[in-house]
Amino acid sequence: MATPTMEHRPLDEDDLTLLRLLAEGLPTDAVARRLDTSERTVRRRARAICDRLGVPAPIAAVVWAARRGLL
Repeated sequence: MATPTMEHRPLDEDDLTLLRLLAEGLPTDAVARRLDTSERTVRRRARAICDRLGVPAPIAAVVWAARRGLL
């Protein structure tokens, strides 16, 4: 899988909100409460972000976004 570039803008504002909450160290259930959604939805969205970025885990997605100044 190719590494995305900033020109592709792979993350929308909802994605970044999710990553910001994960970056705070919040567990899935707390993120779900903050986003008014289910834990399953949080896990599915986090996995979709990882797949889009080509990273193995949500923490890697947080690092990816932070290194690019998105968080």
